[in-house]
Amino acid sequence: MKRTNYSSGAPLEELAGYSRMVKIGEHIYIGGTTSVQPDGTVFGETPYDQAKYIFTKFIELLKQADADASHVFKVKAYLTDMESSKEVGRAYSEFFKEVRPLFTMVETPKLNRPTQFVEIELEAMTGCE
Repeated sequence: MKRTNYSSGAPLEELAGYSRMVKIGEHIYIGGTTSVQPDGTVFGETPYDQAKYIFTKFIELLKQADADASHVFKVKAYLTDMESSKEVGRAYSEFFKEVRPLFTMVETPKLNRPTQFVEIELEAMTGCE
């Protein structure tokens, strides 16, 4: 199977040596993603805004791998406060409600920066309907 690495342009990807998304054959994996913008600042002052930013980034990344929301089968979100699960769920529904992938939210004590409320990862697969 062919492996293709994709970058989102985040500075840490190059510095640390990791990919934002990896496609192996028909399988697509997007690693834990926060709302950090290319200039290093955090986008969004609410969990909803941050989650929507992340899901929008995911859709753009999936396009690079010839995929879209309909190919997503698993989403996992890490929240710094489960009280924000409704906000994150609302953003999720705007992208995946009709697709109905697996969706798990778990609480974590903290993320990389105090202004980050959510980190999300995703799995998708092309070649299936």
